[in-house]
Amino acid sequence: MNKTITYPELKEGELYSGILLGEDGEPDHHVILLPNNAVNLTWDEAMKFASDAGGDLPTRREQSLLFANIPDLRGCYWSNTQHSGASGYAWGQDFGYGDQDSLHQNTKLRARAVRRSVI
Repeated sequence: MNKTITYPELKEGELYSGILLGEDGEPDHHVILLPNNAVNLTWDEAMKFASDAGGDLPTRREQSLLFANIPDLRGCYWSNTQHSGASGYAWGQDFGYGDQDSLHQNTKLRARAVRRSVI
């Protein structure tokens, strides 16, 4: 099935990050990076920051898209994805090297929120 792709209108300060494919291999949603940035947050604090900003922390797949398409990001940022095999851990993305690592949720990292526009 081929979907007609329309691109979302961006609000001031937002950056268009790209299209994420769904499990069926078809375009699923657009990822838009919201403008606000936070530093030195635990995972719980980062989740609240993203919600208060009107979005969500990106998933690990979305962080890979951000790494590929938004070259100005630097530092380590929280994802919204908890580690399934390690209680108290969540995934983060290093935007300098591209690594994704599981870190204790009390670790202080940066946070950026995204919004999604379904295709």
